[in-house]
Amino acid sequence: IGDRIVKFARELHGLPYENFTLEIDDHIESPSVNLNGLDCWTFFEQALGMARMIAVEKDQYTPSDLLKQIEFTRYRGGVCGGNYLERIHYLAEWFFENDARGTCRHLTKDLPGAERIHDRKIQEMTVLWKHYRYLKNNPELRAPMKTWEDYVAAMPVYHIPKAKVEAVEPKLQNGDVIGIATRHDGGFCSHVGLIVRTDDGVARFMHASRNYKKVVIDKSI
Repeated sequence: IGDRIVKFARELHGLPYENFTLEIDDHIESPSVNLNGLDCWTFFEQALGMARMIAVEKDQYTPSDLLKQIEFTRYRGGVCGGNYLERIHYLAEWFFENDARGTCRHLTKDLPGAERIHDRKIQEMTVLWKHYRYLKNNPELRAPMKTWEDYVAAMPVYHIPKAKVEAVEPKLQNGDVIGIATRHDGGFCSHVGLIVRTDDGVARFMHASRNYKKVVIDKSI
């Protein structure tokens, strides 16, 4: 599946970066796909979704086939009932949730040099609520969102310190989802992308980049 993920990721190569692509309504939450613009989350998510979709062989695929896969990985329990709080908003939780349901295998803790991140305040959504249409237009969602942030903050999240990344590079495979850990409060991760092993054998970081303003295959991880 890692190779399938990368094949689809390469089809998204060069598409424009667009932030807040998941904020599609003011009230009703719904699975969505935007192939005209991607942020870092929707880039890896859509490559994964298409790779999972074609595992079920059909003569022809429809948008609803992809949306079912997006719903399965984007929402707790794999189900969206229209509530904004059903969505997994923090990448750290995505890893734990999807590992628990067999969508992925959460590797970080078992990699050499892994260290736990302690005493992290998870608060991006509730502090920056004005940037999120649902939270801005539905004040009653902010308090329960804080409850979910506290839930994420208590998770045993591990990372590989930058000085130790080179040592784990040989263990990374095509299609691995890589969260870039941040040292700042707000969340555990500031960015996300995929590992793409190129012909030179290097594990490169492929991501929807705000700096490059598009999906790129970047330097070695």
